[in-house]
Amino acid sequence: RVQPLEVDITWMCQEFHLSRPSVGKFGTDYATHIRNIIKSSSSSQETNIPQFMCHYYNFYFAHTAGGRMIGKRMASLLLNKKTLEFYKWNSDLNKLKASVKAKIEDMAARWDDEQKQQCVDGTAMAFRGGGGINAYLSGGGKNNHH
Repeated sequence: RVQPLEVDITWMCQEFHLSRPSVGKFGTDYATHIRNIIKSSSSSQETNIPQFMCHYYNFYFAHTAGGRMIGKRMASLLLNKKTLEFYKWNSDLNKLKASVKAKIEDMAARWDDEQKQQCVDGTAMAFRGGGGINAYLSGGGKNNHH
């Protein structure tokens, strides 16, 4: 989803004469957190894969479900109903979501209790990370406080 998002950011900056925002401390900190999960997973035989999947699942389904509705509404209100590239998919999104969900659920069904708890434990950080980035980008996190 990076490439469509990049196209949209470039378009918005040009269309509305905006400066491209930096990712800020919230984005940098959250990216570091995700990289650390992945690094520790690759070096310790998948011990943090459940925690990473928690983040992936929360963001994937947030962007493919509620995020699409919010994007459509914002496009209607602010963008002359222009559909941003981020909200366009090259395949049937409902089939794609069902396939991804089934694969994740199949993986999670094989986790032991400790791995399931790792996934649950990742939930708060997934929401803090995304919420912090949203607050920063909307102007609420300009001071970079956590």
